[in-house]
Amino acid sequence: MSTPETLDLSRLLLPIQPDDHVRGGEEARYTLVEYGDYECPLCGQLFVELEELQSELGADLRLAYRQYPLSGVHPNAQLAAEAAEAAGAQGRFWEMHDTLFRNQSKLRRKDLYRYAEQLSLDLGRFQKELKNRVYEERVRQQFKLGVQNGVYGTPGLFINGVRLLDPLPSFRNHMKMLIATAESGVQP
Repeated sequence: MSTPETLDLSRLLLPIQPDDHVRGGEEARYTLVEYGDYECPLCGQLFVELEELQSELGADLRLAYRQYPLSGVHPNAQLAAEAAEAAGAQGRFWEMHDTLFRNQSKLRRKDLYRYAEQLSLDLGRFQKELKNRVYEERVRQQFKLGVQNGVYGTPGLFINGVRLLDPLPSFRNHMKMLIATAESGVQP
């Protein structure tokens, strides 16, 4: 059912791992893995689309997010990714993730500290971890994994393990096609 323009024949090299940031259950019909950058305008657009899709599909959608900061283009992306990881270490990854995407133009260190405070994180721990770059290597490893998966820009998106080459604007159309196929009982 997929067209060559929208899907690559390559598959996600590393499926969902225990240390991935995942929203939704394993029983979901659709699993999306995004390699994203908090300062990327297209990732911000996809974030809005995914929020809408999540409300439509509910338990049928599972999201995993992996860091892919394009630091050369987006100067605040690396620190924002590390802030999300620091929040994740305190059990608040998705809250920070959503906050960062809703405030893409405000990702400087002082902004990140304010978000941590708003999320009731242990602010001292958060500040220390950002200062000491505790999550720099984790972010770097996720970035490398993205490159190994053929991701060279953001957003890098895999749907049920298959890479979507042109995530926007074909994302919504591809998801509608997947849903229609699943509902008809025909395998793509």
